[in-house]
Amino acid sequence: MRSLTIVFLLSTVLLSTFAGAYAQQPQLATYRETAQVLVDEKIQNQTTAFITLSTTSPLEMRVPTTLDQKIANAANVTSVAITNANSCIEGVNDQTCIVFTIYNPSLIESYNITKIQTTARAVTDTLINDTNKSFLLNASFWSVYVQPKGVFSNALGTSGSLVGNRTISVVYTAPQLKSSYLFDQLTSILLPSQIRDAGGFYDVARKMADSANSTVTFAITPTANNQSLYQLQVSTHTPIKGQVTTIRPLDFFGVNQLNRSSYFSGGFFPLNSLFQVSVISNNNTYVTNHGGNLVPTNSQGIPTDLTKSGWVFSPDSGQQITGIYIFGTTTTATSNDLAITFGLTPPQSISQPTNSNTTTNSPPTSNSDYSTYVIIGIVVAGGGAIYLFMRRR
Repeated sequence: MRSLTIVFLLSTVLLSTFAGAYAQQPQLATYRETAQVLVDEKIQNQTTAFITLSTTSPLEMRVPTTLDQKIANAANVTSVAITNANSCIEGVNDQTCIVFTIYNPSLIESYNITKIQTTARAVTDTLINDTNKSFLLNASFWSVYVQPKGVFSNALGTSGSLVGNRTISVVYTAPQLKSSYLFDQLTSILLPSQIRDAGGFYDVARKMADSANSTVTFAITPTANNQSLYQLQVSTHTPIKGQVTTIRPLDFFGVNQLNRSSYFSGGFFPLNSLFQVSVISNNNTYVTNHGGNLVPTNSQGIPTDLTKSGWVFSPDSGQQITGIYIFGTTTTATSNDLAITFGLTPPQSISQPTNSNTTTNSPPTSNSDYSTYVIIGIVVAGGGAIYLFMRRR
């Protein structure tokens, strides 16, 4: 995704160019908070709002070391996800799911369904008891789903929101938990008080989880450097009615302003709190107006001063538009700061803030489909990231 490239480049800039841009040297922390709004007019015809809290530190998300090591050492397991998403896998409704994803193309290409299911389940059966115990769940085996490549996908009839191409998903289910209950259960286990009490995007996620129209997902993803990435996400889905002209993204989170976590107050961590808006449109669309400022950039579109708050758009026109809002040295972004107006003709300039009296695409109170975009988050390259919790002990 283009947005991932943007954030990677921002991280590179942070670790090099801007060493003297602020009273303290810019730093990356392992804990990150990301808010995202995806306006999808083309595929799902819905707007999805996400809050994702992530880290690679076992001190900031307290996954038991024994479970973490078992997952990392399990053959071909690429992720473990706990979710109350409706239709977490096709055929599973109104259940809390634990989904183990296995990437094993050679096994899939044996085209022996019995062998695939038996081999995959033998791997995940060694993990389910520890996973249940760690997160106070009582999930039992449901089924094995296969997402092979090409024509075999249709032949086997497999799909689902947590299934990727050429992967095997082993699903265990438990009675459905409301988002508010699952969020409280997971955060009380995972997050230390230093993060829960620091507010920021965590408070917004907790508020979102109180909505009947919300999904909670926690994922553990082993990485190549013998660490795991932990991601806790709350999302909501809202049907799009009519053409989107102006969005006020914070309406989808039920707040008037977005505050950074005070967990970062001990230094300058400009890329550890990010806000992103992505638009997928049926037509060539332009950003014609926006709140806040544009962050100064160089000829490659890379910010030249991370202390400045505002937007970076890349691209700002076409059928896919991405904008990332950087807080700079500020700690709050208002609803007006994050408002964006779109049009079908190129603007003369998009440097002026959006008028707050424009028509908006606001979320209704009805329930909507949870079946896709369950695990989406920005993963920032963090080779130089530090554990803030360790520093504060």
